[in-house]
Amino acid sequence: MQDSIIKELLAEAKALIEDAQSAQDAEELRVKMLGKKGRFTEILRGMKDMAPEERKEFGAAANRAKAEFEAMLIEKKNQILEQAKNIRLAQEKIDVTEPGREIRYGVKHPVTQTIEEIVGIFRDLGYSVYESPDIDTTFNTFDGLNAPETHPARDVTDTFYLDPEICLRPHTSSGEVRAEKELPLPYRIVLPGRCYRRDTPDATHSHTFNQVEMMVIGEGITMADLKGSLDYMAKKLFGPETRTKFRPHHFPFTEPSAEMDVSCFKCGGKGCSVCKGSGWIEILGCGMTHPHVHQVADIDTEKYTGFAVGMGVERIAMLKYGIDDIRLLYENDMRFIEQFK
Repeated sequence: MQDSIIKELLAEAKALIEDAQSAQDAEELRVKMLGKKGRFTEILRGMKDMAPEERKEFGAAANRAKAEFEAMLIEKKNQILEQAKNIRLAQEKIDVTEPGREIRYGVKHPVTQTIEEIVGIFRDLGYSVYESPDIDTTFNTFDGLNAPETHPARDVTDTFYLDPEICLRPHTSSGEVRAEKELPLPYRIVLPGRCYRRDTPDATHSHTFNQVEMMVIGEGITMADLKGSLDYMAKKLFGPETRTKFRPHHFPFTEPSAEMDVSCFKCGGKGCSVCKGSGWIEILGCGMTHPHVHQVADIDTEKYTGFAVGMGVERIAMLKYGIDDIRLLYENDMRFIEQFK
């Protein structure tokens, strides 16, 4: 009678094992059969009411059935896990014959390209890169550059002030004062950086823009060095046929001062819409550094002279790449930027 109970239970357990479809099913079956309230556990607990000889024989049969069940359950679990692994491998299989995904290469922003090109030209001439902070003192920004208190650029309608003594630099020229105080003479430096002015954005103006400044201080530096360096730069930027022209101008931090024009690279100087019929395009301001600027750093103006140059990067980029609206440079439209690969 007791043997038949064990056989029936084992047969039921085998049937349930065959029906198990997942590891969770197998675990639930183990608890159902071997847990604290499981079927095998209940049978073994009932042995206390049996006679000693019957209990011994029944216990041995029950333990054999229990061990057989556990072995079948382990085998079933392993089958389930193996099947799951094979399914996962099939799903994750990589078809090496399938064409790979196209790799999309990025492109540097035209402003970045222009900065790197200008800096590279002056590196070839022996210049070093000098960087100054975007936030600077009003002394470095104006006073140290010989700008009088009445200069219109000092007005709050032109410059972003954080307090009366601190401002967002409206030009990279503020770095000239810092360089004079920090660098040993002589030196040749190029100063790229971002600038800020209270301009209302339109096709040719932006409140945030980039400049590249050049500064040279040494013995015997003349206007000829300035003109020769800039003529070389213009030919590298716009082509070997480019001509340059210097027109007298006024900047408080240079004397004499000039604005430099280049021959129109679109019409070759004949006159077109780009150069507004003149054949020339203005690209930068420059001049021999004013002695008052040198005196800020106690530089001997009898021994040392120098020159400074400042140019707007966006203007150069727009001219070089034929861009007619500065706002296009700041819209982050990849359709626009990818044209400059």
